[in-house]
This record gives sequence, C-alpha cells and structure tokens, in this order.
Amino acid sequence: MTRRYDEDCVATREILSLVGDKWSVMVIVNLAGGAMRFSDLKRAIEGISQRMLTLTLRGLEQDGLVKRTVFPTTPPRVDYELTRLGQTLIEPVSALAIWAQTHRPEIERAREAFQRAAGSK
Repeated sequence: MTRRYDEDCVATREILSLVGDKWSVMVIVNLAGGAMRFSDLKRAIEGISQRMLTLTLRGLEQDGLVKRTVFPTTPPRVDYELTRLGQTLIEPVSALAIWAQTHRPEIERAREAFQRAAGSK
C-alpha cells in the first residue's frame, strides 16, 4: 500500500463520519431548502434533542458546511444555512437518505433472518 492510499482512506473515513451520522444528514437535507432558525430545524427533525442539534450544527459549522448568522434583535435571531461547500453535499446526502428509506424494509428482513439463523445454531 502506498502512503497516498492510506491518506486517502483516512480522509474518506473522516468525511464520511462527519456527514454520515443521521443527525448531520437530517440537518443538511432540511437546510437544502434555505436558511432556517434553530427552533424551526428542531421542529423539522423528529427526535433530535436541543443539545444534539447544537452539537451537530457546531460540528458542521466548524467544518465549513453550515454558516451561522446572528441578527441583533431582542431576543437574538440565529439563522443557519448551508455554505457553498455544504450545498455540494445536498445531492449525495439526499441520495443516501432516499436509498436508506427505500431499502429499510429489506435491511430489516435481512437482520431478522440473520438473527433467526444465528439463534438456531
């Protein structure tokens, strides 16, 4: 193996772990339609806690995928939107989300069959 190959694998693994978790995917998909306030994102993403949404947004912002804009109002208004780089993820992340939704029943059946087979051994 070459050093370049090893570096490419590490880079790929880092990026996939960044955008591959379910909350990041949901944030990216929801922000694909444009800027949203924190409370609107929280309502749109079923099951996410306020803390997890905060951590997810912070991580995506740190990596240059989401932009946070604070408006000087009382109370302060904060909007989140995808950066230009973040927008390049819309197509692949949406495709992954659609694939997961489409094939979920098949995966569940395969897991159940595996469990049955493992239980009979």
